[in-house]
Amino acid sequence: MEVLKTHAVHGGTLRYLKHDSAATGTPMTLSVFVPAGEGPFPVLIWLSGLTCTEDNFTTKAGAYRAAAEHGVIIVAPDTSPRGEGVADDPAYDLGQGAGFYIDATEVPWAPHFRMETYVAEDLIALVDAEFPTTGRRGISGHSMGGHGALTLALRHPDLFASVSAFAPICSPTRCAWGEKAFTAYLGDDRATWDAHDAARLIEGGAARGRFDDVLIDQGDADSFLLEQLKPELLQAAADAAGQTVTIRMQPGYDHSYFFMASFIADHVAFHAERLKA
Repeated sequence: MEVLKTHAVHGGTLRYLKHDSAATGTPMTLSVFVPAGEGPFPVLIWLSGLTCTEDNFTTKAGAYRAAAEHGVIIVAPDTSPRGEGVADDPAYDLGQGAGFYIDATEVPWAPHFRMETYVAEDLIALVDAEFPTTGRRGISGHSMGGHGALTLALRHPDLFASVSAFAPICSPTRCAWGEKAFTAYLGDDRATWDAHDAARLIEGGAARGRFDDVLIDQGDADSFLLEQLKPELLQAAADAAGQTVTIRMQPGYDHSYFFMASFIADHVAFHAERLKA
């Protein structure tokens, strides 16, 4: 693991890191904030959205004051493998910067686009080995990363004790972003897509008995709300499954990091309460 930069912030230490990933077969970058003190600390993994790197959340979300207050490590990885020899696409919503937190099975994506395995195996193992963690962790994210947070928590409930999201893509099998990415990464068989759709997973009972609540914040001025995000599908799935999902519709907020910065402290507190229980 290579330390690229180190900063002091809110009494803790923020590091930008680079390491070789067995899952993606590429170097991967991330940021890790560790509060002051010896620890150990619980961990919150943050997954960012389309076009983002590890730097977007790190510099824009303003999460570290709350993380320092609650004694939580925050880990923010990049959104996809990158570099020479890694498949890409000219569009912003496919390829590098758009990994969708799934393991691709189709060419040319399959060799490197294995972001589910990267987060669930490589990233968690690295953080637990290198930092003073309690071994308990939550996961959150924004937009594409909100989709990733929900689906990874539902698919790997042994790894995560809490989950939240900002403006997640709630049902990628039923929106243009998800249909495009899943066709490219997973192929034309739509039956295989449902295993990576949060609404479908919750409807099938994946969250039942695993999470006492799922917290979602959504801005009602979000330009992607109706066509891409569709939180009503997630709420309907939760109602059908008897699962508690709290969707807070925030008046006047859009899809930007101004929205996340306004409510990130609530999410850090939400995770801290559950991770320290």
